[in-house]
Amino acid sequence: MRRDHLSYLVCPDCKQDLQIASSDAEASGRIESGTLRCTACGKEYPILRGIPRFVPAENYARGFGFQWNKHARTQYDSTSGSKLSETRFFEETKWPRQLQGQTILEVGSGSGRFTEHACSTGAMVVTLDLSSAVEANYASNGNKDNVLILQADVYRLPLRPGTFDKLFCFGVLQYTPDPRRTVLALAQYLRDGGQLAVDVYRRHFWLRQMFITRHWVRPFTRNMEPEKLYQLVDQYVRFMWPVTGLINKLPYGKTFNWQLLVADYRGVHPLPDETLREWAVLDTFDILNPTYEFPQTAETLRKWLSEAGFEGIDVHPGYNGIEARAQKKMSSQPAAKSLIAS
Repeated sequence: MRRDHLSYLVCPDCKQDLQIASSDAEASGRIESGTLRCTACGKEYPILRGIPRFVPAENYARGFGFQWNKHARTQYDSTSGSKLSETRFFEETKWPRQLQGQTILEVGSGSGRFTEHACSTGAMVVTLDLSSAVEANYASNGNKDNVLILQADVYRLPLRPGTFDKLFCFGVLQYTPDPRRTVLALAQYLRDGGQLAVDVYRRHFWLRQMFITRHWVRPFTRNMEPEKLYQLVDQYVRFMWPVTGLINKLPYGKTFNWQLLVADYRGVHPLPDETLREWAVLDTFDILNPTYEFPQTAETLRKWLSEAGFEGIDVHPGYNGIEARAQKKMSSQPAAKSLIAS
């Protein structure tokens, strides 16, 4: 981080200003290690490897940290040779490609595949994750002048309310302990008139939900050590890859492969077979590892956004199941704050 980043930060508990209590030599204007201290309550938060940390190192998102550090560049366009992340970011947000002078908040960055495209707009991007995935993001994007990376909890964000022009949260809502509370929490950090883009896994009719294989397997896998689970997933996908390749050619074969717990993107993404297999390992682990998974219906997501004080709500099927865009109503901040406590 840099000293000027303090203008975005507050104590996550009392929402008062933070100051730099100690720091290293600040080579090139960046602080690689040090301590932030609240000017009001005196609580201190470390800066480690360039990243301010506002959560314990061990938390329920540990598996995501392992996953994204293991696959730090797998889904980056520059690694896959595609424009999949770029296309998804701009199609899902519908934001212009030039946003100089604006501020963007990214909640749940993972390894930073979308951070890269958010900062390409010229906006100031504050991006965060609960897990150690911030390490992977920092390695790829931490040297950019318009990026601030934080390790923080969506329910205790160290950010000034009403600061951001735009906010996006991709691939995260369903994995939080309380998705409704998450939506309500996000609203307070947008300025009036600010734009939101989020997505969430789709919840199907209860009978169909019963026949989704991962729901039966996850009670056994979500409490496993990430390293052990990853090893099993890697071995399983590699063993099944030739078999699922044949199944993929059959009618509904791809759907059947997902039921076999192989995240099969063959015929969906124009990538080499080796890359598709790597994505299969990554995404199969991704669906078996999370502590929480709460898919939602479009109607529920629309209701939450309305509760949070948004208008112009557009909810529809999308890349990750259901995606939504909305704009924060003018002068809606008090309502959003009162809802968060409910």
